[in-house]
Amino acid sequence: MAAARARVSLPIFRAKNPSPITESSLRFARIKATLDSEFSSVSTEFPWADLLTSLNSSAPRKANLVIEWKLEKLGRENEKSHDSYAELISLCESIKNLPTALLVFSSMEAQGVKPTSSVFNALILTSLSSGNMLTALSLFEIMERSEGYRPDSETYNAFISAYAKLGNKSATDAWLTAKMASGFSADVQTYGFLILSCVKSKSFEDAQRYYEEMLSCGLIPNESVFQNMLLMYCKQRNPGRIKEILKFMLKGEYRFDQNMAKKVVDLYQELGLVEELEELLVNLTESDQNSEVLSLFHCSIIRMYADTDRLDDVEYSVGRMLKHGITFSCSEDVEKVICSYFRREAYDRLELFLERIKDSYKLTRSIYDLLGAGYRRAGLIEKLNILVNEMKVAGFV
Repeated sequence: MAAARARVSLPIFRAKNPSPITESSLRFARIKATLDSEFSSVSTEFPWADLLTSLNSSAPRKANLVIEWKLEKLGRENEKSHDSYAELISLCESIKNLPTALLVFSSMEAQGVKPTSSVFNALILTSLSSGNMLTALSLFEIMERSEGYRPDSETYNAFISAYAKLGNKSATDAWLTAKMASGFSADVQTYGFLILSCVKSKSFEDAQRYYEEMLSCGLIPNESVFQNMLLMYCKQRNPGRIKEILKFMLKGEYRFDQNMAKKVVDLYQELGLVEELEELLVNLTESDQNSEVLSLFHCSIIRMYADTDRLDDVEYSVGRMLKHGITFSCSEDVEKVICSYFRREAYDRLELFLERIKDSYKLTRSIYDLLGAGYRRAGLIEKLNILVNEMKVAGFV
């Protein structure tokens, strides 16, 4: 009787079948046999979440089967570690599968393993990832009434994060207040979610306040915080603040997100801050950022010089980019450079430019058309004839 009373009752969202799913075991026996042969034990080092996410996009049933297989292994091995079940529920979060997460919870109880806060947190996160806020709140209420698995800091962070992603600042603030009232302080993750909420709701002053408060507490911002602060400064069109954040990031050897890099270069280009972009490029190159990010800066600088017909700077910048093993990423940038040469009537320099990039960049049809129109307009018939022959070889004529 005592054991029965100790078990958690989740009547409103109990999985229909309290035992591992076996209805399709015959159909998928070959897959399970393969998993058994490849993984003799339940490996925690293998990137299961990545595998499941990849499978879920193309074959969701197979993704679910992997979790079933792992759950069956836990049962066969009579696993009593609640961490193992929490990790398995977390994998359900990666594929947004709440029913299977509840099934794992039921199987854990059937093995006599008592739930913990970490297990409930994993269930809450899975509920939130699948858009089931009601279930998440019900789980939270169960935790509040319990003695052995009370809400902890991560529990509150889960709800703060969920509402922050929705841009619901009032709900985010309410959960922060509840967290503080329960005796938990704001950590780096909490501040990150608060800043995200403020940026999404355009409460920029509050975002700045939280950022400064975090620093004053001696907390080091994570990449998410930096990215959201950069996004805010881009929206505010504040290159000075962007420069400060980037210095902080690069000093801490953080990686610069490609999407965020594009927002920064677009803003600097719009404001005409080519010298400032040059300075950022030097710092980014020294910090060994990935080539995609560096390409955005190189090409943006070249584009800005081309727009103002600064051919010496264009040619220097192209040479610098190629020296670092980076080439043009889109035809539009090449076309801007070509147009600059035509405006300056620098036809010989144009030929040198084309010769310089031919080994690293394949000319597109639109570029050939642009060159043809330019040569025709300038009366350069010989160059036009050579170009037509090149187009034939390239299959464009």
